[in-house]
Amino acid sequence: MRKLINSTYITLDGVIENPMWTGPYFDEEAMSLAGEQTNEADAMLMGRATYDGFSSVWPNMDESDPTTGAAYFNNVKKYVASTTLTDPTWNNTEVLQGDLVEAVTALKAQEGKNIIQYGFGSVTAQLIRAGLVDEVRFWIHPVLEGGPSVTAALTDVKASFDLVDTRVHKSGVIVASYRPKTTA
Repeated sequence: MRKLINSTYITLDGVIENPMWTGPYFDEEAMSLAGEQTNEADAMLMGRATYDGFSSVWPNMDESDPTTGAAYFNNVKKYVASTTLTDPTWNNTEVLQGDLVEAVTALKAQEGKNIIQYGFGSVTAQLIRAGLVDEVRFWIHPVLEGGPSVTAALTDVKASFDLVDTRVHKSGVIVASYRPKTTA
């Protein structure tokens, strides 16, 4: 069974939106880990807000430059959880139809590599509640951004996780990886 890995950039004050603040921290260590994640994933899952943000940026990036990641993002199979997106224009994008939990359960049952998910909002909340998220990786950036915190959208989600890995980058970014606690 495929794993669903959530990878989210976050500030010290819990902001994830418009992560332009990640730029100064995206050094060789970050590029290496990001490359590991994409090499291990042959599909990407996102909600509508992440789709809108990504699809407005990635198609304009230079795919011939391997340091941009554009070749991966523009060509990987993309699944969007949305009830309003009907005709996605970004290459290789499919809108999930019907019940989100059923659709993602079916995706995970398919042959293939991991499914990577960026962002942490209502789609992630539904998938955590359903037990479908196998790992969350928070890329904690040493900045305070101000603005809405990630927890605002997740007020009704309760889950416990075990720490499975921590990577501390020279830039000050800490990548903390967690898996849902298993109940014995």
